[in-house]
Amino acid sequence: MIQPQQRLYDELPELTELERLIDEGKQYMSVRVPVHIERQRVPLPFYVLEMGNTAPDTPVLILVGGVHGVERIGTQVILAFLRTLIRRLHWDPLMQDALNNLHLLIVPMVNPGGMAANSRCNLRGVDLMRNAPVEAEGRTPWLVGGHRISPLLPWYRGAAGAGLEPESQALSDAVLKTIANKRFSISLDCHSGFGTRDRLWFPYARSTHPWEGIGTAHSMTELFENSFPQHRDMYLFEPQAHSYTTNGDLWDYLYDRYRSQQPQGQFIPVTLEMGSWLWVKKNPRHLFRYHKLFNPVLPHRQQRILRRHLILFEFLLSATRTMPQWVPASAAEQQVAMESALRRWYSDAPLKLTTSL
Repeated sequence: MIQPQQRLYDELPELTELERLIDEGKQYMSVRVPVHIERQRVPLPFYVLEMGNTAPDTPVLILVGGVHGVERIGTQVILAFLRTLIRRLHWDPLMQDALNNLHLLIVPMVNPGGMAANSRCNLRGVDLMRNAPVEAEGRTPWLVGGHRISPLLPWYRGAAGAGLEPESQALSDAVLKTIANKRFSISLDCHSGFGTRDRLWFPYARSTHPWEGIGTAHSMTELFENSFPQHRDMYLFEPQAHSYTTNGDLWDYLYDRYRSQQPQGQFIPVTLEMGSWLWVKKNPRHLFRYHKLFNPVLPHRQQRILRRHLILFEFLLSATRTMPQWVPASAAEQQVAMESALRRWYSDAPLKLTTSL
């Protein structure tokens, strides 16, 4: 008879692969499990990996996946990068040098219970990306923007005053502990499911007004587009609110918490939203299976997606490591960066900034 733990691991090949990579790369990382998520009386580990240089003045790159359990491809692209990273560390002095000058925090599977259940939300019916105590400015799209009606409906935020879910709390604790005293940080949270184009979203999800860090985000965008001109059309860089606004966005919450402690710090939270509608368009049969709406199913298409984003991860390694060199420093540089960002993303909007709370 198949044991419950074996059955759950069969449902989570990503967890099996993650543990295999942890074993392969254990000499390069520290690993902790701050919480277990129980499904069918089997505890599923919430893994937090740290690599590189943890000195106080070292820039931090944070990689996150699996916040929405059904969006497995987010975890898979992080595991593909982690596999390449570990194997290059065995022989590549350039990668070894990069990790000597970078603090890397990886949370590959934030919602293992939801992933095992093939669900967007966690096992309590809460959407972890609507769970933070952050309220949107103005009205949000009905349901999609986050609600407190019932966990039986998607995009449920959780009960008012209930606090963060265990998964949200574990992620928040890991991120805030890591960046609390750091001057420079970038995060990438990998999702899928919106549109036919891959997007890189900046804060704020709660407001349509320009985010106070939009000038630095624009500098990073130009850095990518100038360095990889052949990839300019691969990603659409934009504030998330250009697509829709939400309540309870976890990265809005983490950014505000960071800025309250480090008002002069530079933290750029980025969400990779892979455009899974293109996969559905190519194969309409995806419409008849829920998980196929968010993940490439055919093996060759999945491998193409895993390869596609490696250049982005490579860029983020270098961009994070060198943030002290390219982030606008003087008041004049910050003003130029802000004006460039407003021309690009807010040319028709009033110039009111949304600042951290």
